[in-house]
This record gives sequence, structure tokens and C-alpha cells, in this order.
Amino acid sequence: MSQIQLTPAQRKVHRADAHHLNPVVLVGSDGLTPAVIKEVNLALNSHGLIKVRIFSDDRVARETMYQQLADELSAAPIQHIGKLLVLWRPQPEITKERKVDEDRMPGPRDFKVLKHSTRGGQRPEVKTLRVLGNQRLTAGGNVKRAKPKPKTSLKKRSQT
Repeated sequence: MSQIQLTPAQRKVHRADAHHLNPVVLVGSDGLTPAVIKEVNLALNSHGLIKVRIFSDDRVARETMYQQLADELSAAPIQHIGKLLVLWRPQPEITKERKVDEDRMPGPRDFKVLKHSTRGGQRPEVKTLRVLGNQRLTAGGNVKRAKPKPKTSLKKRSQT
């Protein structure tokens, strides 16, 4: 795999976005083990732009790790400053299959209601009413709540 090539302007934008980020992967004295590479890959998949902290004092070793991560994970190297590395890779599209939850209540429904005229010769009036999950439609074409609100407050009911 090869690393992603970015223009200097794109790299500048990603550097600015990464400024406030904290390192998500820490590389210890063992260097780049397969477990570390796997974690960097997972972090790139979930975040896209990440910081990696390397605890090695050898700058040449950090530079080779930086290039190795960019090549193996096909990521774009954004910045190497001190012991921090910034990598970017576009996030893959998330394919979520919608699960049908049987416990969910139905959403709003639209009903057409015919209101007949009190005068005999006129055409009936068609109204569209939206009924929410906690409401019901009466026979007269009115929308009512499923549970009626109490007429008095709890405090007043407890005093009588």
C-alpha cells in the first residue's frame, strides 16, 4: 500500500484540525508491533485524523516509524513534531442496517378528515390532521391526547 499524497494547503488544514487533539495511540519501547499497527488502523477508521505519541528518544527511529505507519496503513503523513505524529486517512463509509425495534411506538401519522357542511348543498371540507404517537383521532375529527391531563395539580388534589 502507498501513502496518500496531499497538497500543502490540505496538509495545513489537517494540521490546524489536529492541533487540539490528544494522542490516541502510544508507542512504547517495543516500537511498532502488530498490535500497535492494528490500534492505529482502528483509530484511523474511527477518527480519520489522529495523533500518535512515540516514547523513543531516537529521531531517526521515529521518522522511520512515521513513514512505515503511513505506508502500511495507506494514510497521509500530516506532521511530525517532537515525539508526536499526526496521520490522516479518509474515514470509510459506515453501512448500518436498520434494525426494526418492535418496542418503538409509531411516529406521526397524517389523516384526511371530511367535515360535512351544516348546510345541505355544500361540498364537504377536507382537512389533513397530523396525529402524534400519544394522540388519537375522535369520531368527530378532533385530535385528543391518549391520556387526558389532570384538571387540577397534584398539590391541590392532595389538599382536598
